[in-house]
Amino acid sequence: MTHPLRIGIWALVHGNRAALRDPEEPYDASWRRNRALVLEAEALGYDCVLVAQHTMNPHRTDLGQLEAWTASAALAAETRRIEIIAAIKPMLYHPVVLAKMALQIEEISGGRFAINLVNAWNRKEIEDAGLVFREHDERYAYGAEWLSLVERLMRGEEVRHEGRFFQVRDYVLRPGAATRPRPRIYVGGESPPARDLVAAQADVWFINGQPLENVEALIADVRARPRWGEPVRFGLSTFVIARETAEEAQAEYRRLLALAAEDSDIKDYVKANTDPAVAMRKTQAKYESVGTNGGTSAGTVGSYRQVAERLRQFHDLGIDTLLTQFQPFEREMRRFAEHVMPLLRRGG
Repeated sequence: MTHPLRIGIWALVHGNRAALRDPEEPYDASWRRNRALVLEAEALGYDCVLVAQHTMNPHRTDLGQLEAWTASAALAAETRRIEIIAAIKPMLYHPVVLAKMALQIEEISGGRFAINLVNAWNRKEIEDAGLVFREHDERYAYGAEWLSLVERLMRGEEVRHEGRFFQVRDYVLRPGAATRPRPRIYVGGESPPARDLVAAQADVWFINGQPLENVEALIADVRARPRWGEPVRFGLSTFVIARETAEEAQAEYRRLLALAAEDSDIKDYVKANTDPAVAMRKTQAKYESVGTNGGTSAGTVGSYRQVAERLRQFHDLGIDTLLTQFQPFEREMRRFAEHVMPLLRRGG
């Protein structure tokens, strides 16, 4: 079954997505900017926004950082149509507390809320808080048990659970989700344990930006895994540089690439605090790109028609949710809405 293509954005929870020292986009991760950004995205026709979760800035400790869950609750009250997807690192919240928060934001939004489970890559963020940063596969075992509890609690079930990581006694949350059984569940991560988790518990799998053939293979792998219930749906992150001509787009790509090269200190800091077992980092190391979570590796640099065609190709593979990044974000988000979205609509 082919679902309509949905276009979303990344909230600017830690500022610029491609290069920190861009004179065309001064650093700003404030609530004020993110509120304006999401309201404008909704008005332009974007379908969803991902609010990534970090308690400290992952690039530099002296920079501001938006808090994902309080911001998502506020966005739920401010918006009317756009889906709000809040990322969550399971070790930061007990499943009972997180499920209650999710149901509250679901009520505030009128049924437009979703969670995005990510099992964390930033060791410093967790360990400096005095929490246990488990090794890679152990984090996924923890996350799978955590998510199984959150899912049942969001459904309004009375939960009794004696597990490896959690013990819950006869817990039920009221009120439940009023407009549907529960909020939607997205899951990120591309390692074998992540794919097992996706096949078992996710509604939508977020894949990091990478070439078409990689994405096709990842989708085929997850579709082949045992699954109960509705089939998994698929999302993709990509950084877009679209212009009237391919030459103009390449010139902007080279500008951002040169600026990103000035962030070598930031890249070293991120690398030092990243679990080397994280699949995303291994994949990103194979490609020259700008942007996070695969950035431009998906091939979305080109003319308006070239970018629209590449996005249609991903849609044909099974991607039905695209999370876009831009820089400068507001200007390029508007450009994409004006010039690329109409081409996608005309193409079905």
